[in-house]
Amino acid sequence: MVGKPFPSGHPLADRRAAYAETMAHLGDIPVAIEVLAGALSLAPDWAAGWFRLGEFLEMVGAKDEAADAWRKAQAADPADPFGAGLKLDLMRDIPVTENIPPAFVELLFDQYAPRFDKSLVEALDYRGPALLLSALQADGFTHATQALDLGCGTGLMGEELRPFCDWLGGIDISQGMLDEAAAKGVYDELSKQDIGTLALATTTYDLIVAADVFIYLGALERIIGWIAGALAPQGRLAFTIERGTAPVELRESRRFAHSPTYIAEVLEAAGFHAIQLHDCVLRQDRGVDIEALCVVASRGKVAPSIDRRNLSLDHA
Repeated sequence: MVGKPFPSGHPLADRRAAYAETMAHLGDIPVAIEVLAGALSLAPDWAAGWFRLGEFLEMVGAKDEAADAWRKAQAADPADPFGAGLKLDLMRDIPVTENIPPAFVELLFDQYAPRFDKSLVEALDYRGPALLLSALQADGFTHATQALDLGCGTGLMGEELRPFCDWLGGIDISQGMLDEAAAKGVYDELSKQDIGTLALATTTYDLIVAADVFIYLGALERIIGWIAGALAPQGRLAFTIERGTAPVELRESRRFAHSPTYIAEVLEAAGFHAIQLHDCVLRQDRGVDIEALCVVASRGKVAPSIDRRNLSLDHA
């Protein structure tokens, strides 16, 4: 997670930490641990240092010591921008976390923003926005007067939607991602907000999308409820999730997966009907397909219905 330097404020500690990184790169993790521990004796309140020490300790199988380091990282910065709490939860037999710290998501994507499109689309064969548009069109979507892209990132979804929208807005927690999206010129308005804590909507939308966003939220009742209140009576919601077996499942990737049953139940409880769950592959991760669901749901119909089918760009 610590992909760039986060200085401790103590020059000698920073030099030692840099040397520890060099030793880790060379494969000598025990020496890296020893040197970084020495650095932390000089800067005991350095959250990034404690988190990195936990990662080194995890590499050599010292789980108890790694957990202690991650607890110290949390104590040093309770906002937990490095996700130490998630690492601790993943050490349980059954993780119980249902939410990711907003500071972790913001830092992750601020770091990732400059290389996001190239890494995700070219290296991981990411197809979420195109799949979402195909699913929407299969549901009869042709045009939106007011559309909102939740967790818009660098604007990959916006580029797909722009030809079909009179007005398109985007919300993201990461200013770095918003800067990249703004440069594409496809949004009418961009706003930096945490979608997990949105205030009641003052605008009504006929389309709301969230491409590969809910994997960073976990429990979805709040955001789905917000969307239900923000949509026009005949409005559509479309989003992607990683498919799991448990209702809300924190994975080693520190992303969440959700079960189809959970998704359908949350949507129905919020008043959505004509729910379509499309099986799809969003991208690859270390050469493995990430099985997912592309979901389209609408409001205003009398009787709920759920449809499940496969979705592929090859025959969408």
